[in-house]
Amino acid sequence: MESNKYKRMAKNAGMLYFRMLLTMAVSLYTSRVILQTLGVEDFGIYNVVAGFVITLGFLNSAMSSATQRFLAFELGKPDVKDVRGIFSMSLNIHSLIALFVFLLGETVGLWFVRTQLTIPIDRMYAAEWVFHLALLSFMVTIVSVPYNALIIAHERMKVFAWVSILDVTLKLLIVFMLSWFGIDKLILYGILSLAVVLIIAMVYRVYCKKKFMESRFRLYWDKKLFHIMLSYTSWNLWGNISFVMNTQGLNILLNIFFGPSVNAARAIAMQVSGALNSFVQNLQVAINPQIIKSYAAKDMNYMHQLVCYGAKYNFFLLFFLAMPILINTDLILNVWLGSVPKYTSIFVKLIIVNILFDGISAPLMTSAQASGKIKLYQSVVGGLLLLNVPFSYLVLRMGYEPYAVVYVGITLSIFALIARLFIVKNLISLSIVEYLKEVVGRGILVVITVVTIYYLVLIRTLEDSGFWWESTIISIGVLCAVAAFGFNKFERKAISKQARNILNKIHQ
Repeated sequence: MESNKYKRMAKNAGMLYFRMLLTMAVSLYTSRVILQTLGVEDFGIYNVVAGFVITLGFLNSAMSSATQRFLAFELGKPDVKDVRGIFSMSLNIHSLIALFVFLLGETVGLWFVRTQLTIPIDRMYAAEWVFHLALLSFMVTIVSVPYNALIIAHERMKVFAWVSILDVTLKLLIVFMLSWFGIDKLILYGILSLAVVLIIAMVYRVYCKKKFMESRFRLYWDKKLFHIMLSYTSWNLWGNISFVMNTQGLNILLNIFFGPSVNAARAIAMQVSGALNSFVQNLQVAINPQIIKSYAAKDMNYMHQLVCYGAKYNFFLLFFLAMPILINTDLILNVWLGSVPKYTSIFVKLIIVNILFDGISAPLMTSAQASGKIKLYQSVVGGLLLLNVPFSYLVLRMGYEPYAVVYVGITLSIFALIARLFIVKNLISLSIVEYLKEVVGRGILVVITVVTIYYLVLIRTLEDSGFWWESTIISIGVLCAVAAFGFNKFERKAISKQARNILNKIHQ
């Protein structure tokens, strides 16, 4: 039974990686073209304005996590299920959130864009258009959350892969359409982006209607369920506010101190980070339903395995991908973008370091969500991460460079990881010693081995050898270090068995 669960997770992860590779390839190409088409200033304006809209949806982020948790938990229960009731309630609540975001955006949000952001006067008209269009796009995304959550809860990851083909095709079409019309390119980009969001939301809705009976909305209001979900969401809200402020709040802060050009540099760095993080997110999306369902079924041993293995594999995967980028950042940016905004390189390097810490935290976050007891977790972890904005403000006021905010973020991420460990230990009886040994200890051994070999041996040997050769050698070095220090006996045995099965199938 357990082997079947692992196989299902592996299959789902495989489909999600296919989706990610396709999306990442198109995103890297479109980012270059859009930056060149819009220019650094307009590219920065779009990212800070559209990002500010996302800050207005802090309630949606909290409710989105709650929806995924309750749907997966309900499907994992061995007894009577009421998935349709939870879905209908979720759709009702998300519709109310969308209305709230619209009202907040067209009042306080519009005032903030006009009076607080650093935007050239001659581009304010276009920035306001982008704001309205981004607000509509976000409202559509909010109402689509229950449908996406239902697909994830049912572990139908293949759907995301196929819809992503449509999504990236449409986004690729946007790049070419920017030169087809004579209107302001920044406004046109906002209109076309809204059209893509509408099409993708409709596809997910139609799929759910056809495949899942529980997605057929009914006029339904369960007061007790509403209070349970609201209680869960209220504490989740604090954690999501801290996440939004860490991302979009810092973007606004950098805009106020340095203007749109620094927003463009950070936006590019965040795209690189997003591309790397998508590898982890895909693995995590495949694992999350199993973590929640195993908690619902009270299978704690299996849950603990998923948490430790998920955290460890997240880190190894990120480190494997990050090393070639870290040692060739400037070269990659020049080839990718041509014209590279100032500070982009240092932003990329520091943000990659930060996501290495966040990667091993993801399964801990999911296990806390699964327990439903998130009051202490969100209070402490959210509070720590929320300190990023005031500390970053103080650092910038003292005259430090814009990338100093990432140093603040890295420090707080380390403290947040320690806090997560102690809190999750009490929630699901996870052994801290085992986690430190299997995840942190093995991760440190791998990093020390690779970095030592690179700086003592490879850096001289590979000098002027070319990007591809250098990247290949360092990637092989990471794989060897992971094979030597990253796996325990059980994992080596399982990997060896799987490799033999694959070889036998090839020879047959």
